[in-house]
Amino acid sequence: MRRRELMLLLGASITAPSTVVQGQAVRRIGVLANNDIPERRQAFLGGLREHGYVVSQNLQIEWRFTQARFELIPELVAELVAFLPDIIITSGPQNAVAVHATAPTIPLIFIAVADPVALALVKSLPHPGTNATGFATLVNEEFVGKQLQLLKEVVPQTSRIAVLVNPTNPIHLREQAKLSETGRLLGVELIIVEASKPDQLDAAFETAYTQRVQAMHVFGDSLITHNSPKIVALVNRYQLASMFLDRQSVIDGGLMSYGPDQNDFWRRAGIYVDKILKGAKPTDLPVEQPTKFNLVVNIKTAKALGLTVPQSLLVRADEVIE
Repeated sequence: MRRRELMLLLGASITAPSTVVQGQAVRRIGVLANNDIPERRQAFLGGLREHGYVVSQNLQIEWRFTQARFELIPELVAELVAFLPDIIITSGPQNAVAVHATAPTIPLIFIAVADPVALALVKSLPHPGTNATGFATLVNEEFVGKQLQLLKEVVPQTSRIAVLVNPTNPIHLREQAKLSETGRLLGVELIIVEASKPDQLDAAFETAYTQRVQAMHVFGDSLITHNSPKIVALVNRYQLASMFLDRQSVIDGGLMSYGPDQNDFWRRAGIYVDKILKGAKPTDLPVEQPTKFNLVVNIKTAKALGLTVPQSLLVRADEVIE
């Protein structure tokens, strides 16, 4: 695929003109994200502005988005490396691993990587020991169990819950290995269904249906974010109570989400950009973990599914969509 065709497909190149302000060199940042989500883009730009970096004045940004087409990652990484950025920002494990492997000497700030130690992006969270640092999504080993527990509060009689995973996501594979024990502790059978491409989603839900599940837990992933309306339509078509990682899926009509505030991650990334541009080394900047989690509940969806959300859960919700 030629560069022009790729950019038309992704709508991903947004480059500010290079300028010099009062003798200050324009700094260059490459961004490789899964999807172009306006709220996250604005959070990132806002975080940069808090530290004096403004696009078209002293900052130039190249954006690339995979849009869940993982086969494009090597080409997009190569384009960002050719841009000669001071720093590369990535979101998601696949993107972070690809950038780190291709350009290990370029400072890397990753966002929304559940376990960067397991992926060898860093040696430890307090002391990265590599040219990468950033923001991890999972706080502890019980996070997925917490999501499932919240889901089970809405459907307490359920005995079988489907878990939708992307087998190409290394974090999904890691978490999947622990699901048997998680299910045992919660007293439910967890049925794994897989999809790595949009055209595999229908088959995954058909498999879940034949397994007579009453609810579905959807692991967070670029595939999920990019295809959220379709996935939400499927969980509701099959009358499944659903738990997502991302708030957007609840806005789209899913039942619940519980996860870190992704906008907060992108805003806080501006802090690390500033530190690195001022001379700090990623190896000395600890990987930060979530400081804010959001529980979002869609009451309209609950009513359509014939479910009653317990008041004890509603009072804990950060946002209730009616």
